[in-house]
Amino acid sequence: MQQFVNLTLGGVITGAVYAAFALALVLIWRSTRIVNFAQGAMGAITTFIALSLIESGQSYWVGLVVALLAGLVLGAVVERLVIRPVEGGPELNAVIVTLGLFIAIQALISVLFGVNQRAFVAPFSTIGFRVGDFSLALSPNTLFTLGAVLLVMIGLTALFRFTRVGLAMRASAFGQEVARLLGVRVGRMLTLGWALAAVVGSLAGMLIAAEVTFVTPTYMDALIVFGFVAAVLGGLDSPIGAVVGGLLLGLALSYVRGYVGDELVGLAALVILVVVLLVRPGGLFSTTQIRRA
Repeated sequence: MQQFVNLTLGGVITGAVYAAFALALVLIWRSTRIVNFAQGAMGAITTFIALSLIESGQSYWVGLVVALLAGLVLGAVVERLVIRPVEGGPELNAVIVTLGLFIAIQALISVLFGVNQRAFVAPFSTIGFRVGDFSLALSPNTLFTLGAVLLVMIGLTALFRFTRVGLAMRASAFGQEVARLLGVRVGRMLTLGWALAAVVGSLAGMLIAAEVTFVTPTYMDALIVFGFVAAVLGGLDSPIGAVVGGLLLGLALSYVRGYVGDELVGLAALVILVVVLLVRPGGLFSTTQIRRA
């Protein structure tokens, strides 16, 4: 029973991190209709910037704020200089550009910060709570992670459903010419979408760094895969779906890791992705109707 409880709690915690990354993918998809495969590398470089400040004597919270601001600027610059020239063209162009950007940013991290492991200290205690003689896989730091993800989900849901800015971002993604005729400044909305998504990605990078405790230029690679599966599982156009998808995926992979073996985790994620694409291509919370020929 203790193993089941700890696997469940561990799955929820890991799933929350997947959800944070999936939220960044959902935000870009809803605002630009592009899947950003460089999101993980963008989050990693802002995390290394924050880590450098923390190692120089600054607090975690100063590092977090700087990481989020760096993500905001990085997202805006990437959209303006790299993505803008290929927006509106074949969808494959944007995919290739983001993959190239992923490689370039990882190489830049290695040049600026080195390739060796560096310790990352969590903002709160990572020691699990005790209930009687049992030690739970739940700590103050994991509660912080869960709370941060829930706040981001609520904020993004409110942004897209209840604000004019969110409506303008969605209009810019679905029909740029029509949006322009209605007075929407499409360019600004696309830039804002990338900037906000980079902020969420930076938060995901900080959260996962606190969980893994040691970071390298490639520490976000696994999160890119699992975060993408979580986003597809929940629905690329649904912030709530991203959180639910992340939690479900985290639980499923935690049970596979605990009861079957760590070597089958990747295969389990692939099976989940294929099943979702076959049964419900739009995801569990998709608001888009899928038509089959």
